[in-house]
Amino acid sequence: MNTQRLLTALALTGGLAFGGFGYWAGRSVHAEPTTAAAAARTPLYYRDPDGAPLWSAGPKKNESGRDYLPVYDDKATRDPLKPKQRADASRKILYYRNPMGLPDTSPVPKKDSMGMDYVAVFEGDEVDDGTLKLSPGKIQRTGVKSEPAERLPIHVSVKAPGTIQLDERRVSVIAMRAESFLQKVADVTTGTRVKAGQPLMEIYSSAVASAAADYLATITSNTVGSVEKYRRGSRQRLTNLAVPEQVISEIDKSHVAPVTVRWSSPRDGIVLERNAIEGMRANAGDVLFRIADISVVWALVDVAERDLGSITVGQPVSIRPRSFSGQTFSGKISVIYPQVNRDTRTARVRIELANPDFALLPDMYVDANIDTADGAPVLAVPESSVLDTGRRQAVLVDKGEGRFEPRAVKIGRRGGGFIEIRDGLAAGEAVVTSANFLIDAESNLKAALKGFAEATQQPSDGASGYAMGDHK
Repeated sequence: MNTQRLLTALALTGGLAFGGFGYWAGRSVHAEPTTAAAAARTPLYYRDPDGAPLWSAGPKKNESGRDYLPVYDDKATRDPLKPKQRADASRKILYYRNPMGLPDTSPVPKKDSMGMDYVAVFEGDEVDDGTLKLSPGKIQRTGVKSEPAERLPIHVSVKAPGTIQLDERRVSVIAMRAESFLQKVADVTTGTRVKAGQPLMEIYSSAVASAAADYLATITSNTVGSVEKYRRGSRQRLTNLAVPEQVISEIDKSHVAPVTVRWSSPRDGIVLERNAIEGMRANAGDVLFRIADISVVWALVDVAERDLGSITVGQPVSIRPRSFSGQTFSGKISVIYPQVNRDTRTARVRIELANPDFALLPDMYVDANIDTADGAPVLAVPESSVLDTGRRQAVLVDKGEGRFEPRAVKIGRRGGGFIEIRDGLAAGEAVVTSANFLIDAESNLKAALKGFAEATQQPSDGASGYAMGDHK
């Protein structure tokens, strides 16, 4: 029985050993060979024994004191790549570039510090016409999209804040031109809307009463000749005292000189100011009422100095009051004031607005949107297609078959998601509108690699060594 158990244990031990050898033989890329085999082979690099993503070009110990494990070149894992190498063997190799994308090239095959082979760059992968060639797979992965440049109008909007102000030509002031006493004041207050001809107050003035009596005497006199001239003079005296025309007409009809005179509103509008009080004495020049017509108002907006070159008189403007969400008023620029505020660097622009519903009130805040488009179509591309560094603007022209050409352009106005192209591009040429920054980065990388490749091929070893040392 003991003998049988011993034979069974030996069989299991041999099976495990055989199975383990077969498993590790399949993973011979990372296998550590025997001491004799290791002495005959040179490791590619050394890896961390605990499986951490750490590597070394030479023998080394980790933080635990364990030796890094050597990794050897395994032909079995490289055999699947043989067909690709044979397929590329028919093409001429220009140089070899660093597999990690570093700006380091070599005219002959070599390995980097990690033991990775340099990648061969074949003839045709790079061209000398300034274009960049990408594989269809990379174009699909990066999401490259192109659109043709076309002629269309650029709608550029200038936005500026402002306030509503009264039209200076629609404000009236009622003031006495002679000493007067207010006998009665109508039931109107500040903010009341009044109509033209609506009574506001009754006043007594000795100067007005004397002029009215004098005028009545002239129109009731039967004398002709010089009296006619005197009649016109006495009527003009009433006009000079600002007596309403309606009062003078009543004297002509009734032949009665009134003791008190009724003063009326000269226009439709709202009462902005009321200083009249019953029984008070008003001296010459005292303002008793101020009335404004707000059916038409002004929007005074402050346009930034940088936008003055794009606005002109007559351009349409959309005004949006901050008090009314979603409601807009339309108008046109009537005046551009000839002065720039030295503190805010803005110029004032006046827009006349119809206000039939009296919704716009004086000193109300508004936002103006000035459409500066002239309607003429210009060559334009989407904003996302322009690579703008501040000092240089460029686009990537899609030449087809995965080839892209960086091209410098001169840009103009921006608006509506488009940019005007004034020079450097023709109508119909396709430009990259998506992932152009990735292509630009690829172009810069390949340009750097090509520059290093040319430096290593220079005949002067001293110059080449200086360049590489300077790079390091």
